[in-house]
Amino acid sequence: MARLEVGDKAPAVSLEDQHGDIVKLSSYKGRRVLVFFYPKANTPGCTTQACGLRDVVDQVGDTAIIGISPDAPDKQLSFDTKHSLGYPLLADVDHAVAEAYGVWGEKKLYGRAFMGIIRSAFLIDPKGKVEQAWYKISPKDTPVKLLKAIAAD
Repeated sequence: MARLEVGDKAPAVSLEDQHGDIVKLSSYKGRRVLVFFYPKANTPGCTTQACGLRDVVDQVGDTAIIGISPDAPDKQLSFDTKHSLGYPLLADVDHAVAEAYGVWGEKKLYGRAFMGIIRSAFLIDPKGKVEQAWYKISPKDTPVKLLKAIAAD
């Protein structure tokens, strides 16, 4: 699993969001974008992470926030509606984008090994390059690290 490093060109993203629209990372050129990967909508850790980001939206200026998981669009819509997230949640059902970002890998739970999303977040700069890469980030740290990164300017 290749990991992205600071300065790398961010892999392309073109996925269906919770409303059935295709969202492309390239359409955010000229803006910073936080792309965060979460394992499964409406689970405790993912809810903590997504709601933490929702709660700092008014503090990030024109930085866009995009969540990505393997959930289907209808599950993403349910997650957005239930928690009033208000930003795009993209359906990476075949986990191709997760693989491109190096966040699809083996996980262990209760002694069982399986493939899944390794919770991670990436701050993409206005030119489409990786400004920050946080692999294995905790749900609570995601908004904190985002705010710290954009305040450093």
